[in-house]
Amino acid sequence: MSPAETRLRETLCDMAASLFSRGATHGSTGNISARTEDGGLIVSPTGTSFGRLDPARLARFDAAGRQVDGDPPTKEMALHAAFYATRQSAGAVVHLHSCHAVALSTLPGIDPDDVLPPITPYAIMQLGRVRLLPYFRPGDAAMGDAVRGLGGKRAAVLLANHGPVVAGRSIEAACNAIEELEATARLALLTRGLSPRLLTPEQVADLVAVHRIEWDT
Repeated sequence: MSPAETRLRETLCDMAASLFSRGATHGSTGNISARTEDGGLIVSPTGTSFGRLDPARLARFDAAGRQVDGDPPTKEMALHAAFYATRQSAGAVVHLHSCHAVALSTLPGIDPDDVLPPITPYAIMQLGRVRLLPYFRPGDAAMGDAVRGLGGKRAAVLLANHGPVVAGRSIEAACNAIEELEATARLALLTRGLSPRLLTPEQVADLVAVHRIEWDT
């Protein structure tokens, strides 16, 4: 194993433990993966807790998608594989069952094409537009098909009654972005029905232009 992969494994486990310790996911929920320098993947094993991942036991896939080492991977491999296949910039994918995002996904009146209201600039800057996907049984390969159907145009989706999934250039970027998604979902719930002052379309457009944000319309 190369020194770079050793560091990548340690970073993945450290970031997962940080999310777990602050309540972003619980029990054995959630899964996380990262692209290795040779084009393969390391993936959290099935049935494991983000708080207790072992770098040496992560599932290892080669560039052809064959598992070559480690424990059996998360049952959501189709979801991860779809992001890597459609977004060449993806260096990591993280999926949580974070409470506020899940709650938001169940409410009526949510725009499925743009699920997060523009409350602050930060979700826009880190996530772009977030698509709400319908409910799928956990582990259903159809989740991957739904992500592939987006053609790589979204870095983040929210699975109805299930949780968010975010792809980022690095493990740190993906984890930071999914935390921003959860924080924005919490703000959306706190302000629901209160007619909050949102960012204007002009302010959103300014952010998109200045930060060169992917903004699928």
